[in-house]
Amino acid sequence: MLKSMTAFSRVEHESDFGSITWELRTVNHRYLEPHIKLPDAFREIEPKLRTLMRNYLSRGKLDGMLKWQPSAKRPDNLKLNTDVLQGLSDATKTVASIFEQAAPVDMLAILQWPGVVDSESEDRKQLCSDALGAFEAGLKILVENREREGVQLEPLFEERLVAIENIVTDVRKWLPEIIQKQNEMVRKRFEVASVELEPERLAQEMVLLAQKTDVAEELDRLDAHVNEVRLVLAKDEPVGRRLDFLMQELNREANTLSSKSIVTDTTKAAVDLKVLIEQMREQVQNIE
Repeated sequence: MLKSMTAFSRVEHESDFGSITWELRTVNHRYLEPHIKLPDAFREIEPKLRTLMRNYLSRGKLDGMLKWQPSAKRPDNLKLNTDVLQGLSDATKTVASIFEQAAPVDMLAILQWPGVVDSESEDRKQLCSDALGAFEAGLKILVENREREGVQLEPLFEERLVAIENIVTDVRKWLPEIIQKQNEMVRKRFEVASVELEPERLAQEMVLLAQKTDVAEELDRLDAHVNEVRLVLAKDEPVGRRLDFLMQELNREANTLSSKSIVTDTTKAAVDLKVLIEQMREQVQNIE
């Protein structure tokens, strides 16, 4: 199943300690690159967050932000550090004496100030567990959204793969006519140059030209790569890097077809192939 690397999720969790909110956003990236913003009270869980993330994601840039709003109704056993509070009070009074119309102090913001709440009195194990649980729930929603967007990409790939197969089929049908045109072009060139060749020499020239412009192998490899793309799309694992490699292989065969072309039909076919491959390649850049 295809998974897009672009998705968003938001999870809220309410507890006695307040409200925990996770916002997760992923975009395409060659590797798995996390950027997680945490309040100071949750710094200790960052290694566990990264471990959880690797269980659900393999590629993409993840921007995660944890917002914690402490409850106004704190547990009865909550202990406050009065020394830190007194220092904050003195500091706010000094600021208020310097600046006119200073905004009132936000008490909930004061509770979030490092050192105000005695961490030993708070059930930090439960608080951190709640944050980890909400983060995992957000990851699950994120993966669901990535899968949902990936499903929408599958028909786009199949449509272009069918178009590539049709072009390959058409070029195969044209091969006898292409060979005939090649022979006529060689004869005309010799006639223009007023050069007369013996039949055997002319036959040799025809064989050499046919070898240089033979595209049968390129057509066979295009078919093989199309089949491989379908097999990769059906895998239940991250396939973005494999698909990126296959797009390079398809493009290489299209380039070779173009370089060997001496008639407008195959030149146009090569251009059409490149357009289809580039359209798929752009989508592959966003697949996990």
